[in-house]
Amino acid sequence: MAATAYPLSKFHFSVEGVGERIGFTEVTGLDMQIEPIEYREGSSPEYSKIKMPGMAKYSNITLKRGTVAQDSAFHDWIREIRLNRITRRDLTIKLLNEEHQPVMAWKAINTFPIKVQASDLKSDGNEVAIESIEIAHEGLTPEEV
Repeated sequence: MAATAYPLSKFHFSVEGVGERIGFTEVTGLDMQIEPIEYREGSSPEYSKIKMPGMAKYSNITLKRGTVAQDSAFHDWIREIRLNRITRRDLTIKLLNEEHQPVMAWKAINTFPIKVQASDLKSDGNEVAIESIEIAHEGLTPEEV
């Protein structure tokens, strides 16, 4: 009897290329969209436009993690842009199985931060402080694992 294939769980992943600490609670923005181009040739007998694939469009990637004292990697990276020394990095996001082996991977090319956000502060809350960084990139490609 053949083994049953189950959908992958999404809670076990790693991010490489951001810094030494790679523990994130959430990664969003792993999507790509092709913008269609509508075109109609003047001598076409059809009274409608045809659609052709156009340029690719990528969402920004957002990484979230728990805030740790004396860990300013996000702020250090975005501060470099203010000093006009953009450091672009390639990021690899890997979805892992139970044995911590990658089963899927995505590579974001030439990334740089565009937004760093500290956690909301509430005097009556009991949650962990979560910080986030939003990253722009020039392409997202699936990687062989």
